[in-house]
Amino acid sequence: MKKIKYLLILILSTSILTSCFDDETGLELNAEGPNVAGFTNTRENVSKIASGDEYQIPLKMKVSGPTSLDLTNDVTVTFAATAASTAIEGVHYRLDNPTTTLTKANNYLGYGTIVMLSDGIDAPLAGPSPILVLQATTTSGDGNVNPSGKPVEITLNYACFSDLSGTYSVVTLRDGALITKYTTVNFVEMGVGEYRTSEVGHWAQASLGGTPGFTFYDVCGVITVPEQNLVDLYSNIVNGLLGTSSVDADTGIITISYTVEGGDWKSIYETVYTPM
Repeated sequence: MKKIKYLLILILSTSILTSCFDDETGLELNAEGPNVAGFTNTRENVSKIASGDEYQIPLKMKVSGPTSLDLTNDVTVTFAATAASTAIEGVHYRLDNPTTTLTKANNYLGYGTIVMLSDGIDAPLAGPSPILVLQATTTSGDGNVNPSGKPVEITLNYACFSDLSGTYSVVTLRDGALITKYTTVNFVEMGVGEYRTSEVGHWAQASLGGTPGFTFYDVCGVITVPEQNLVDLYSNIVNGLLGTSSVDADTGIITISYTVEGGDWKSIYETVYTPM
């Protein structure tokens, strides 16, 4: 038994020493690697209204690498679309200036810019949103910086015009029974087609705390309520019922159906919001 014990100790010691040497070797190799310039993120989602307008979209870029802090010259990066793109140049996007200069004064941080086009686009699109894949192709200004091989995938989402912010009178049913804790609700616009209500469920907002109401999205008249915690505070889950919520384009009346679920209960809420 003692021999086996000593043998195990020897094996473990050898493993630990090997790990240490491997770590040191890795650090030495990292120090010898090149600096690279390119896009900071690997994925971006852009949502704009298909109104015929053109939108300037900034994309974060940077220089990084083992000796990037020692650089002194500004670095100019050129980028281009790759064959993996489904977005069509001249239809969904345009590259007016496919270069950007990253300066020492700004810690080699900056933005590349694309133009998102919407003229002639009918939203909602019949298929998936187009994706533009960009990649840094060349660099100049400092021989110690190479173009990054990391692309960025930009999903171009086209939305319809949405203007649902305001005050509404409401009729709310909880599991089919009328509730009267509130009779008016305010919608606040949080982003393109994104809104937050002032009330949720069968509670008075003052008794809940947290972030009032719930978040919902309007995509060309179709309303969706994403899964979310009740007023961003409780473990109770608010979730929309698929295919049951919408906006009447003629009257502006909005119907939203969602559930609130606790540990041992679940209720369905159906609310009709009428503009005031």
